[in-house]
Amino acid sequence: MAAALLPEAAPRLLTPETLRSAAKQSQGIHLVPLSLRRAIKRYLRDQDKAHMNRKVLLLSTSFDRAKGKGAELAAAATRGALLDDPNAPSGAEQRAARWKVRSTYGDIGLRYREDETVAYVASRMPAIYAACHRVLREVRRRLPEFAPAKVLDFGAGPSSALWALRAVWPKSIEQVNLVEPSKEMQRAGQCLLDNLKGLPLIHSYDSIQGLNRNIEKHERGHDLVISSYALGEIPSLSDRITIVRQLWDLTSDVLVLLEPGTPQGAKIISQMRSYILWMEKRKCRKIEKSSSRPPSNMKSIVAQEASLKNGSFVVAPCPHDGRCPLENSDKYCHFVQRLERTSSQRAYKRSKGVPLRGFEDEKFCYVALRRGKRPEEAWPLDGMKFETLKERHAKRKPEDLIIDYDDQFPSEQDEEVPNDGGDSLVPYASDEHELSLFHDSEEAEEEEQTIRADLGGGWGRIIYSPIRRGKQVQMDVCRATKRDASEGAFERVVVTKSKNPTLHFQARRSLWGDLWPF
Repeated sequence: MAAALLPEAAPRLLTPETLRSAAKQSQGIHLVPLSLRRAIKRYLRDQDKAHMNRKVLLLSTSFDRAKGKGAELAAAATRGALLDDPNAPSGAEQRAARWKVRSTYGDIGLRYREDETVAYVASRMPAIYAACHRVLREVRRRLPEFAPAKVLDFGAGPSSALWALRAVWPKSIEQVNLVEPSKEMQRAGQCLLDNLKGLPLIHSYDSIQGLNRNIEKHERGHDLVISSYALGEIPSLSDRITIVRQLWDLTSDVLVLLEPGTPQGAKIISQMRSYILWMEKRKCRKIEKSSSRPPSNMKSIVAQEASLKNGSFVVAPCPHDGRCPLENSDKYCHFVQRLERTSSQRAYKRSKGVPLRGFEDEKFCYVALRRGKRPEEAWPLDGMKFETLKERHAKRKPEDLIIDYDDQFPSEQDEEVPNDGGDSLVPYASDEHELSLFHDSEEAEEEEQTIRADLGGGWGRIIYSPIRRGKQVQMDVCRATKRDASEGAFERVVVTKSKNPTLHFQARRSLWGDLWPF
């Protein structure tokens, strides 16, 4: 029996070579799948180009206006104040008339009618798909055993997250519940999913309350709940908390919240993250107090089982469950996903006097939370020894220093001569890098399946782009300061080639959003 438990208890040791693969979480330029590009093109084929340009411009203006109005109304306390409705109920009726009862995006003047929906699909859907794919792909890497069967998508829009879910978990998803109050968005999502094979069972609802009315209480648990670009359209903090609490109650395993990469979006994610962690900690403290009293044996067993189910921890991007170290600072936590623009984006999006690029950078903020207690894992650099550059040079053998110039400079006979007399393509060093951004190598895919960063507190998160200066690399890293990952800090990490050439090599290849071992 003890021998059977040894493999699970034994920590998985990482080598300096596998550290780079485990820490890699960022993604190169993302190519929207051909099936989605064709679906968008088919959906927009009857639209006039001149009218489409106007619709996209009006949608962009509506987004800017909604951001300003949302900031002004963020401190509003009542739904009547939000709507400016003279017939709004008062007192207890007013408190009951919040988003808790009726979920809709219209309270700040941003309603998705037909024109807004068509413009959204043409200009915004590919970027939101790319951001969702990037986040869900990391959840799959950090939780390789996690394969959701039942999914809830809140604020589904034209089903951008559903396309990403099918790409990340193509075989496990069996049922998807979509919550989207806009009828036009629901129709757009159904039209885009037409003629696709292997779709899971899909149900659409206007609100969370409609979802709860149509399913039994014991069937409300979803393996994965995702809310993408929806909470920012709810101006009141109390209404957002009500929505997130309902989403957490519908979550049996993992909850993912995704917002635009703006200061307002980062603030929303930080607030919802803090609220869920605080709520679960309070619940665990109540259970501990009740179990500290001398109960019967049966009650103590029930309390132990409840303590295992309760609790929550952050899967990504935070390496800890403490207070966000960027709170009350001039910085905010966000990430970037680059994607190649689709034909609809190139046709209908405009630039301010500059030629439109073939790619765009989608900035986003996110948090992925899981029920339960964070696993206690060994930190990746525990017991790992690194050589300095001086020690590495001292171990070199004399024959290693001999350079074979015949191999370094091939002769004219070894050079390949093209058969035809025409001009051949001149390869550049950047070609290989650009191709690698579009097509991941097979080795990288194999490593992704076998090597992963665990959920312990030993992996920090690189925030912002690393700065490379000479033979040193500077990185801003959010990391855990305690072994149990209960607290965190934001630190500047400097890696030099002379002190640690191995980690310096990894730091030079690290990107914004990757992990960093401690």
